[in-house]
Amino acid sequence: MELDDAPAGPIVVIGSSGMDIIGRPHRSLVPGSSSPGEVRRCPGGVARNVAENLARLGSQVILITAVGDDAVGAEILAQAAEVGIDTRLATIVPGGRTGFYLAMLNDLGLLHVALDDMGLTQALSSDIIRQAKPTLQEAHAIFMDGNVPGASAAEVIRIAKAAGVPVAADPTSVALASRWKPHLEDLWLITPNEAEAEALCPHPVPHADREQALDAARHLVSEGVEIALVTMAEFGVGYASPESSGHVPAVQTDVVDPTGAGDALSAAVIFSLLSGIPLDESVRLGASAASLTLRTPGSVVGDLSLERLYDGLR
Repeated sequence: MELDDAPAGPIVVIGSSGMDIIGRPHRSLVPGSSSPGEVRRCPGGVARNVAENLARLGSQVILITAVGDDAVGAEILAQAAEVGIDTRLATIVPGGRTGFYLAMLNDLGLLHVALDDMGLTQALSSDIIRQAKPTLQEAHAIFMDGNVPGASAAEVIRIAKAAGVPVAADPTSVALASRWKPHLEDLWLITPNEAEAEALCPHPVPHADREQALDAARHLVSEGVEIALVTMAEFGVGYASPESSGHVPAVQTDVVDPTGAGDALSAAVIFSLLSGIPLDESVRLGASAASLTLRTPGSVVGDLSLERLYDGLR
């Protein structure tokens, strides 16, 4: 799809919202014992993070998500509205419990272990998607994370395809990645990490193997995806389109907290491509966004801007 043909409306983001609780020890973790450290709490969830990054970059954003009718859900929606995200299509589930992401980092700031409790996203039924059809038809682009129920994701893609709206997808986890296999030919953009790419491809994608990551990106394009990015954490990003492929190295940085770095990359690439920036430069700006987020004690950089992304490349 030519992006110039897409309606110049808002970016619609669909998927999970929750509260992040992240712990980082001051020294090495001691198994079976508590460790002195720091704990932070802030709104998270892949879709919500992508929506906030896009809003801070200046995009008009509509978030379709599900939260419970609890204090945590109210806090998440209030914070989203404060940063300029339109949450009028968010579903508040009576008696539902808003999701949580619980992560423990190691003393270097890298992820040690995590639990993802985003089951409430299953409330985003096909009926809710159909009710949002006029909004989806007028979108500039649509982003979905892997927590969107399979039937609902299929309905989004059906509506978007008929309206000529490009769809981006984040597989989100290895367990959820395979649900995108039937839809690859209808995706404008997909952003798996190495493990998720392996779930979508017929060959292994070992960590830090640049050529295998590029092969995976090219395979996804051969299956019909217009642009595929395979993220490799500190080893950068492999990307492919029908016209080109390449590798962008990660921007080296001290890690404070890795939470949300991949979401920032996805959002920055989407924003850049929709702004007419070439693919290679868009991926470099995505790597800059990830780097900025890695050194931020939160899931989203509070003063994110296109200028900051370019500054991060210098």
